[in-house]
Formats: sequence, C-alpha cells, structure tokens
Amino acid sequence: MPHNHPRISFIGDGSWGTTLAVHLARKGIPATLWGAFPDNIEQLTRDRENKRFLPGIKLPRKIQATTCLESAVTSAEIIVLSTPSQYLEDVLKKIAVYNLRGKKILSIVKGIENRHLLRMSQLIHNHLGRVPLAVLSGPTIAMEVANKIPSSAVIASKNITLAKYLQSIFHSETFRIYTNTDIIGVELGGSMKNVIAIACGLCDGLGFGTNTKSALLARGLAEMSRLGTALGARSRTFAGLTGLGDLVTTCFSPRSRNRSVGEQLGRGRSIASILKNMTMVAEGVETCRAIDRLARSHHIEVPITHEVYRIIYHHKKPLTAVQHLMKRSVKSE
Repeated sequence: MPHNHPRISFIGDGSWGTTLAVHLARKGIPATLWGAFPDNIEQLTRDRENKRFLPGIKLPRKIQATTCLESAVTSAEIIVLSTPSQYLEDVLKKIAVYNLRGKKILSIVKGIENRHLLRMSQLIHNHLGRVPLAVLSGPTIAMEVANKIPSSAVIASKNITLAKYLQSIFHSETFRIYTNTDIIGVELGGSMKNVIAIACGLCDGLGFGTNTKSALLARGLAEMSRLGTALGARSRTFAGLTGLGDLVTTCFSPRSRNRSVGEQLGRGRSIASILKNMTMVAEGVETCRAIDRLARSHHIEVPITHEVYRIIYHHKKPLTAVQHLMKRSVKSE
C-alpha cells in the first residue's frame, strides 16, 4: 500500500461506488463521494449512511460527500467513475472541461453504450482523451463487500503498471484484487452477465428448476466467450472472475437486481411496472439491446440475449421465448 494516500473521488453515489468508498475509508484512505442529487448527499452527510443505495452501512468519517463535480474532480488524483452506464456519457461531458493532467481514471461501470455500441472504456477515451485508464469488475454484490464478506475482483488495464498500482490501493484481507490486461474481455463479461442474469431470473419466475438455470448459465457463458473473442478478447478471461465468477453470482444471488427483474418478468409483470418501482438501475435491461445489436453487426449468434431482448422490448411471452430456444436446430457443443 502506498505510504502517502492518493486523493480519490467517486463520481456516483450508488451502492457500488459508496461500498468502495467505505472499503477505502476503512483502510484509512480518505474518499470523496459525489452525487447528482442534493437531497441524497444531504441525507448521507447528516446520517452517515446512504439510506437510498446502501442502507445499514455506516459511512466512516474519512468519506466526504459533495454535489460539486468540479471540486470532486479537480481535487482527486484518482477518479473512480461509478455512475450507471446510461448516465455516464452526460457525466463525462461535464468532466471533460476540467484539467485532467496527471489524473488516473478507474471505471467500475458495467454496460454497453447504446448509440455507438461502445464499451465504457471506449466511451471514456472518446470524451476524456488518452487518460490513464483501468476498469474494476468481478463477482461483487455491493452489500456483501460492504459487510466484509470475503470477495474478489479484477482490475484490468492495458497499462499493467497502473493496474498493479490500483491493486495495491484496493486490495485488502477481505477484498482480494487480481490484475489483467484484457480490458475487452473484462468489460464484456461484466456487461453480458447482467443479460444472462435476467434470463436466469425468468427461469425462476416461470418456476423452472436447476437444470434449466444451469443450462442457461452455461450457454450464456458460451455467448459471452463467442462474442468476446470476436471483438478481440481472450477466451480464458471468460473462465475467470469477470466471466464465470460474475455470471454465477449475478444469476444466483437473491440480491441481484438483474435476476430479480427477470424473475418478475417471468411472473407476468411488465418491464415498465418493474422499473418504475426500482431505486437502483438494472444494467441488463439496456445492455441486452446493445449486445443484440453488437452481435448482429459481427454476425455472432447470441440466442439467449436475443430472446431476453425480445421479451423486454417486444413484449414476447417468456414461455414462448423458452420454447423457441429449446426448438432451435440441434448441434454439437
């Protein structure tokens, strides 16, 4: 761990950003938490608890909260981007006006941008230029990490020196950090697993069993690997924490927002009514549309993703979607 703690700002006060700020503060590293909603920042500053996004977890005094984006960005040596993927571009446009010389960027955002089908690192470079950039991903349910349950994640960057530096900051006895240079594979795994989690939730909602869910998970992993390698990722990345590990966690955890969305869809609720009652974002809802388009543009088959997309955006009946998957032409694995 570096002796002189770097100044770190989290741009986004959701559950995952707040959790990592708490994690660092417990290690004695001060963190600034920026949020776009004054009421939420006022509440968490007053009560020392993010009741909206991370209820029950006390915020250490080393966490400072603010609604001033300029001070959060300009005062930091490390900027951690922690906004939901669909809001990231707007935030990046605001950050781009500040002097970023000497600053390091860490993205913990999972998703694919819908207009140009960009991964988050590509979107960040488009708006901030060639800043030193890494991404953090893995099988990490925020509340479990916040409760110090042993967890692991990966920090990926084309610059391995940067990845190792950030590893030294975030690693602890309850949060084990690995490094990787396959940023494409790490980002795609973290994005696509949310779509497969919706499919596994549909399985739960329809009352199916372990056989169905395990088959969806395994074939979903095949979709991730197939598309990922076509885009330049290493196939072995998908067998690791940010592929299989994250997929299993998101597909089986009762805390998984994406699995929960799928379960409610399987029980007959509309996507509009489900999203209306959610406090936090289920990234897979938007990601399934982007992945479906991305796969089509590269002529890669992603049948599970395609059916999830049809259920959400074309109101296809879940049971019909399952029947279509099962009736596809037979093939070897």
